[in-house]
Amino acid sequence: MAVSTYLDELEALLRAGGVPAAQIEATVADLAAYVAETGADPEEEFGPVGDFAGQLLAARAPEADAADATEWRWTADIFTDRRMLARLGDQGWEIDRVDHLGRFVSHRDPERPQRWEYRREPSIGGTALAARLAPEGWEPCGTWMYWRYFKRPRAASVGPAAQLDSPPAAPGRNVFFSRRFYLVLAVTLLALVVPGILWGPSDGDGPGFLAGMAVGGCVAIAALAAMWLWTARRRH
Repeated sequence: MAVSTYLDELEALLRAGGVPAAQIEATVADLAAYVAETGADPEEEFGPVGDFAGQLLAARAPEADAADATEWRWTADIFTDRRMLARLGDQGWEIDRVDHLGRFVSHRDPERPQRWEYRREPSIGGTALAARLAPEGWEPCGTWMYWRYFKRPRAASVGPAAQLDSPPAAPGRNVFFSRRFYLVLAVTLLALVVPGILWGPSDGDGPGFLAGMAVGGCVAIAALAAMWLWTARRRH
């Protein structure tokens, strides 16, 4: 089957299944980019179009209607985000997006709450990454700096057990920063300030102070880059 025919049929099946137009457009675009990049035959890669559409529809079938849900925004640092996503997803919170402040915008269906699961991937994968994860029911739910976040209903892996009978109340706070985050923040500030103090004149002005600040900035950037690489390696 030709690629265009496969994608057209998939689009029609998803539309008939009630998937929002914006989500259909994003899914088809991701798949088209993946096929163009890899040269793969979509039917061989994803299976018959009817079966593939059925998998995508089944993965989102229990999805709550956001219009009837309660929105909650929260944030976490890079050291705790996956742990908090797992905990809150198990309490029925679905991530809709990540806003410009880096907060997870989430909601929970008050009538039919269900568990969600999440994964975090480096953003360098681009559209091919989303296309690769789509057959397993994963869909993008936000991007922040170097990371992309994906979600899927827990029902995709555990079935009816994903339904929540009595979900707990929302946490009393919406900021979840770890001690490690505050330690990195303190070290970064020290790396910026201390060289300027040590190398600058007593009045805190002049090229010596600026040079010290520049060196401190380089050290801070190097420390943040090392932290990012260390975090990326730990997840593997």
